[in-house]
Amino acid sequence: MTAALLLRSLTSTGSAADCCKMASRAVSAAWSRANRMQACGPSLLLARGLASSSQKAKEDSWLRSLFVRKVDPRKDAHSNLLAKRETSNLYKIQFHNVKPECLDAYNKLCEEVLPKIHAGEEYPCTLVGTWNTWYGEQDQAVHLWRYEGGYPALTEVMSKLRKNKEFTEFRKERGNMLLSRKNQLLLEFSFWNEPVPRQGPNIYELRSYQLRPGTMIEWGNHWARAIRYRQDGSEAVAGFFSQIGQLYMVHHLWAYKDLQSRDDIRNSAWQKDGWDECVYYTVPLIQEMESRIMIPLKSSPLQ
Repeated sequence: MTAALLLRSLTSTGSAADCCKMASRAVSAAWSRANRMQACGPSLLLARGLASSSQKAKEDSWLRSLFVRKVDPRKDAHSNLLAKRETSNLYKIQFHNVKPECLDAYNKLCEEVLPKIHAGEEYPCTLVGTWNTWYGEQDQAVHLWRYEGGYPALTEVMSKLRKNKEFTEFRKERGNMLLSRKNQLLLEFSFWNEPVPRQGPNIYELRSYQLRPGTMIEWGNHWARAIRYRQDGSEAVAGFFSQIGQLYMVHHLWAYKDLQSRDDIRNSAWQKDGWDECVYYTVPLIQEMESRIMIPLKSSPLQ
């Protein structure tokens, strides 16, 4: 009720003096309330603004939760969680892009020198396989080494080879045949087969996956279940993940009798319950992938 309405009501029910006193009190109370509201106005607006901002922040946080992948905190390195604990093997894979006119000479040179390192008891390393790329990047050689004893074994081998005159001459001659080269240091997945020598003839497929950073554990979890779908035959050779070089890199090595058997075996996997689920969950983890079909050299333990 406003002061004017209150005054009109009072004049109809009481004396003039009483009406004036009550009207004066009512006007004073109204002014007091108005002054308090004016003083509190900015605070009330600020409070409302803060409440609105808080609500908007909650909505933004909820929307972000729909699109931003949460990463669980981990207390151990990926290498400790995924690699074989019963061995301390370290692997090195080498990719050599050879001048097309030098490929035959390069292969001959490698077949003369690499088996000597493989057989030398003073070197704690093993030549796992050596190939030429058949389909994929052309005029390319791929070598896979295993170092029994991890990084100390690698350091020991490299130190001894630097003092090996035949090897230094080999490197010099080989360098004149190359366009480019790169290597990576790898660990083997705990759930994959150990790469051991095998009889041929076989063709080999090296499937290389560049994963999104932070997804290696997810990849390992899915493939630890999926590998059983590819173990009916003997096509699974080895699986590795990189430690030095191009990171978040995975290599799967497969062996087939020929291209047709490769196609038949890969198609048969889709008939097994669970394989499609593995593909569904692992494809989003991949940034880039590559397939090489490789032919082993005569000196390769993997034939």
